[in-house]
Amino acid sequence: MDVFFYLIPAVMMAFIAFMGYRVLSRWLRIRKAWGSGLTAEGRCLKTFTTVSGNGHHHRVRTTIHHVYEFKTHDGRPIRFEEEDGPTTTVEGDFVTVHYTDGPSVVATAHAPGRRGKEAAAGLGLLAFLGVAFAFCVFFMVTYHRLSTDPSFPTP
Repeated sequence: MDVFFYLIPAVMMAFIAFMGYRVLSRWLRIRKAWGSGLTAEGRCLKTFTTVSGNGHHHRVRTTIHHVYEFKTHDGRPIRFEEEDGPTTTVEGDFVTVHYTDGPSVVATAHAPGRRGKEAAAGLGLLAFLGVAFAFCVFFMVTYHRLSTDPSFPTP
């Protein structure tokens, strides 16, 4: 029975660490694209939405996706999908794409003016994940101390 008090927080910690990795890597990729100084004119090829949550007792979240295509400075066509873009961008619109050079191109159509908003959202989410991770560690350590303490009354 004790294994559940270690296994469940360990699984939660693994999930929290994975989510933190995803948030941090996405933020660093977008920041790298903005910092490269390379821009190109891109075109929105497709716009679609996805819906998550069932709406009964959960909040429904609608995410807008855009599929963009552009050509790098050496003429390679690149196509990428991006979430949470502006709802005013529709199929056929031209946008400015910020991208990195190299064999694996990282691109974004998000404007660099959102830099502060992106950083604040990312840091806020990382802080929340850090608190949740620390709580799992605290729970495991406290349970271990109590379960190994001979003076603690157990039923």
